[in-house]
Amino acid sequence: MKITILITYFVLVIGVGIYSFFKIKNPTDYFIAGKNNGVWQVAGSLMATILGGSAILGSVNLAGVEGWASAWYLLAASIGLFLLIPLVGFVNRLGKFTLANLLGQFYGENARKAASVIIPIAWTGIVAAQIIAASKILFSFFGISYELGVIISGSVFIIYTLVGGQVSILKTDFIQSAIIIIGLLISAGYLLGVSDVTIPKMTESFPFNPDFSGVDLLILLLTFSSTFVVGPDIYSRLFCAKNEQVAKKSVITVAIILIPIAFLLAFLGVFAYNNLPAESLKGSVALIELINHYLPDWSVGLMAAALLSAVLSSADTTLLTASMMLSELIKSDIDNPASLRNTRLFIVSVGIFSMLIAIKITSIIGSLLLALAFYSGAFIIPLIAALLNWKVNKRLSILAMGLGGFLALFGKIADSTLGLSIGNYVIIAAFAINLGILLVPEKASPTPQS
Repeated sequence: MKITILITYFVLVIGVGIYSFFKIKNPTDYFIAGKNNGVWQVAGSLMATILGGSAILGSVNLAGVEGWASAWYLLAASIGLFLLIPLVGFVNRLGKFTLANLLGQFYGENARKAASVIIPIAWTGIVAAQIIAASKILFSFFGISYELGVIISGSVFIIYTLVGGQVSILKTDFIQSAIIIIGLLISAGYLLGVSDVTIPKMTESFPFNPDFSGVDLLILLLTFSSTFVVGPDIYSRLFCAKNEQVAKKSVITVAIILIPIAFLLAFLGVFAYNNLPAESLKGSVALIELINHYLPDWSVGLMAAALLSAVLSSADTTLLTASMMLSELIKSDIDNPASLRNTRLFIVSVGIFSMLIAIKITSIIGSLLLALAFYSGAFIIPLIAALLNWKVNKRLSILAMGLGGFLALFGKIADSTLGLSIGNYVIIAAFAINLGILLVPEKASPTPQS
């Protein structure tokens, strides 16, 4: 049954991509699905993009250390979306295809080119995180080796995105969102009926505990929430909305729905780490162990499809977004057939490179948070300044982006890899330095002498 579901799922996904290929009439269709999409299409795609496999599997695994405080991971995403609401109008009016293009309108051509390189580098790590998640799902449910899982899932992601573009993504994301949420609700509902289990009280580890402090929350807000205020994949959804009202309603809808889902995932994690044998959780994906141990056979296939849907819905969006920005390096206005061909070539290149990263780095959250730390340190402050039309030193914008990004990345590596608590303060300093550079007064041009 599980193998049948797997094959059926992948065949349907590729089938939707091929069907969408024949619906694409011009580059605008491929890049933003014709910019004629309603609330449920945009909200469904936004939800599916956020609830990627890395978010779901990673959130549940975080409960092993942070307990109920692991809910902050998706609560931080919700907070970011609420902060985005006042900016939706600016984004919808100023943006066309990518965030890098929007950035270039404010800071100039050099800044746009820099963003078109830096953002795809960071987003390659996020695509890799989705491939890692998919490979672990295939291994846990179907016994497929990790390396083969990387090849299978990466190939499906590339083909699906390559053929159908944004048209296929918008067509399937709402359905994928529904599958994800239904699967999680069924799992939680079934577990609530299990007797003789231990479920710690929420107040024991939420909102803070020895493993998740106020400083940790601040870092999460700076490096994670901020990417929902000014994030390439989030903006790519808003660019698909047919008007500003649709975009704003979509953001509000998703921000509200994420709140109960955050606690739902925390519950699944807390349940797993307090009731499953410790040896079965060591180095494994807690949610999948939980499903295999407690859920009936008929629901395991559904959850496998739900988790694969979650992974695909994030991977396709990030892969397409990164490739579009790289295409803008060759030609700033990508609304032409040549840029469409270039984008498809970059989809293959970025996809293969992400697969190579996934083979070397097997930590889902590790890959994700390193990429987001680099991105947020580089672009959050400059993008907010652009959207709010602050008076900043545009000549120093590239220096601010580069220094802020690398400092934040160094801080994240110091904290998560080297275990140095000073890393968190380096991340905070990265944002402050980024802002400080942008606020350096520009020298007035000398007045020509008569």
